[in-house]
Amino acid sequence: MRLVLVLVLFLASFLTGSAMEKPSSHTQGTPTGRPSGPINPGEYWWAPVVSPTGPVMVLVSIPNQVMHVYRNGILVGRSSVSTGAKGHSTPSGVFTILQKKKSHYSSSYANAPMPHMQRLTWTGICMHSGNLPGYPASHGCIRMPYDFSKLLFNLTAQGGTVVIGGTKATEPHFASNPGVLLAPKDFTNDMIKPLPAGGYDWRPERSADGPVTILVSSADKAIYVYRNGTPIGTAAIEIVGSDPLGGHVFSMLEGSSEKWSILAPFRKARKWLAVASASDNPKKTDFDELAARVVVPPEFAAKVYDQLSPGATIVVTDEAAVRKASKDFSILTN
Repeated sequence: MRLVLVLVLFLASFLTGSAMEKPSSHTQGTPTGRPSGPINPGEYWWAPVVSPTGPVMVLVSIPNQVMHVYRNGILVGRSSVSTGAKGHSTPSGVFTILQKKKSHYSSSYANAPMPHMQRLTWTGICMHSGNLPGYPASHGCIRMPYDFSKLLFNLTAQGGTVVIGGTKATEPHFASNPGVLLAPKDFTNDMIKPLPAGGYDWRPERSADGPVTILVSSADKAIYVYRNGTPIGTAAIEIVGSDPLGGHVFSMLEGSSEKWSILAPFRKARKWLAVASASDNPKKTDFDELAARVVVPPEFAAKVYDQLSPGATIVVTDEAAVRKASKDFSILTN
């Protein structure tokens, strides 16, 4: 009887897709602290705390052999990849995650192991762990470092969206050259043109509900608001002082204090918890200290304030969220 029970438990574990150990030929992966800039084969960056909730979008750049992962419109991870070799090219376009299996073996290529498999087509195109030689080398699948494939597998859900970009800058979400902010499906150049001092754009109807993530970029002198993965507002800001703001992530807690908000007029201050920071100086991670250095158009700040709820996230960075490409603003980049 005990033997039967053991067999039943083993089969149950097998059928639910228990984790597969790293095959010897697969790249283990090397974490790097760089969310932007050059990335070597096998390297990856992972920081889901930057945007803890919201819809997940995966963008794969065939030209750059890099994957970018967004949650609620904000970059939370990126990795080197290896896509299809000549004669086995990876198709570009918008795909849905059709199936997920922690342990999977190829039915087409000699039972080859494919840990953390996420199927994009029923004709054999998947994302999974594999060998990353530094150039396109697969039979059409998207290979990732083993460590990163596990992290991504645990973040995504069946039915999620994956956008694969070739060489055209007009492809969906600019997948061939993405950046810290996710371009919306209805992107136009006007959305990221610089605003005049004190100017703002506010379109909450673009996404009626869902988690809110705010990005403050001192390089752009701008603030960007995303809700449920869709941009709903942006405003020009001023930075007081010449010192950098640094990199920080704050999460909004329940309730409010008795003090008035530094940013939104005639509203009680919210409670913000520092959940990540690139600074070792506790004072530089204090929310009020940073907020006092950021001048936001009061009317815009009030509109954003009224949309906030516990769990909302503010990301502060000295990195640029947008830049010029050729003669016009056309892409979002790190």
